[in-house]
Amino acid sequence: MKLVSVNTGMPRAVNWHGGMVTTAIFKEPVKRRVALRKLNLDGDRQADLTVHGGEHKAVYCYSLVHYDYWKKELPGRELPMGMFGENFTIDDGGPALPSGQGLEESVHLGDRFSVGTAEVVVTQPRLPCYKLGIRFGSDDMVKRFLASGRTGFYVAVVREGEVGAGDEMKVMAREPNAVAVSEITRLYVAKRFGEAEITAVRRALRVEELPESWKEYFRERLRQAGASEERRAL
Repeated sequence: MKLVSVNTGMPRAVNWHGGMVTTAIFKEPVKRRVALRKLNLDGDRQADLTVHGGEHKAVYCYSLVHYDYWKKELPGRELPMGMFGENFTIDDGGPALPSGQGLEESVHLGDRFSVGTAEVVVTQPRLPCYKLGIRFGSDDMVKRFLASGRTGFYVAVVREGEVGAGDEMKVMAREPNAVAVSEITRLYVAKRFGEAEITAVRRALRVEELPESWKEYFRERLRQAGASEERRAL
């Protein structure tokens, strides 16, 4: 994989539905090498730290191939690098998979990559908030984004360093309890859990890098699934 664009942005106030909203979703490509630290890239910040940023969301990654899909979905719309709020725009060197997904299918929670002089680890997919709609000037963009499966993913910084466009992202280690980014997203939105879902969730819970908030959500889903099975057995 190759890092084709590094994008940063600071919080700004914008008018949305008659009110002012502070957001840092407006990212722009950086032409120089940038220091990657534990919480973010130099020159990049998050507006609402209750839901954005932190060690588990230090950098947001999005696939270059998804831009082709969105150009068809949003004809005539300019889509510069960083349009989806990503810090890293990544080219995996291949076309989109038949499912429409690319990196989300091949990258797993807990996978470690070197990039520049830094090292990062995959922690979770992106669940978009209304601010993506602000970026596109459309309330329905959040729903369309999630339904597309083209979510991208967050990484935590294992080793700080410098990164820049053109850097290769090399696999350092694969997580043995392999759960693809696309799979964990499907599990998150699944209306009910069958045996296959329960097995996959239990595997995901063994991934150290999956944030505790996600683990607690899935533990509760497992409790609910167990209760449903008990009721059906009565």
